[in-house]
Amino acid sequence: MSGETIERDDTTPDAGSGRPTGAVLVLGAIGLLLLGAVAGVLLRLPLDDKDTVATPGPVDVGFSQDMSAHHAQAVDMAGAALIVSTDNDVRRLAYDILTTQQNQIGRMQGWLQLWGEPNQDVEGFMGWMSGHEEGSHHGGAAEESSGPVAQMPGMATQEEMTTLRQSTGTAMDVLFLQLMLRHHEGGMPMLDYAVEHADTTEVRILAGQMAKTQAGESQLMRTMLAARGASPLPFP
Repeated sequence: MSGETIERDDTTPDAGSGRPTGAVLVLGAIGLLLLGAVAGVLLRLPLDDKDTVATPGPVDVGFSQDMSAHHAQAVDMAGAALIVSTDNDVRRLAYDILTTQQNQIGRMQGWLQLWGEPNQDVEGFMGWMSGHEEGSHHGGAAEESSGPVAQMPGMATQEEMTTLRQSTGTAMDVLFLQLMLRHHEGGMPMLDYAVEHADTTEVRILAGQMAKTQAGESQLMRTMLAARGASPLPFP
């Protein structure tokens, strides 16, 4: 399953069609977390020759930890939309995001286990985005942080998440699109930074794939918001 929106087929969720309900799809997609973890392990095993594989550095570890947490909220939002929304375009997008990002969480958590690293950094987020000279390592420029922060950019507040879960109809669809668009845009600096500064090929490739997919989804969400007479949320 790619991160791009999918054409309807026999597995695409559709309200009232006799196909699996949103709740069933969410429960089924949770299994992808385990599959992703296994994939993260299996994809790494053939490359465990110390002479050919770079040792993961702070960027690889920090990215895997923080992007797992960032993705987890996106999966939460997508699950809420998939269960409640009756708009098939919104449901398709939510299904893509939920399944794709759940699988990516599994891969990143699998890597962390192999590296002997914790699932999260207790000191905060994005501290790994510092300490590189502009253009060093893999070239280009990326936004740097001055140290760990308490909240990653683009994350929805608890109040926003509560409102999303309690909303219905078009109001819910619009809020989901607004929150997810802001969430995608908030994570982009982390993706770009990992592409440029990660030591392992696996992390650089995955971050690049995420950036491409989420850029496409962001453009789609802007179009969907405009079609519903709504605008993106201001970015703090």
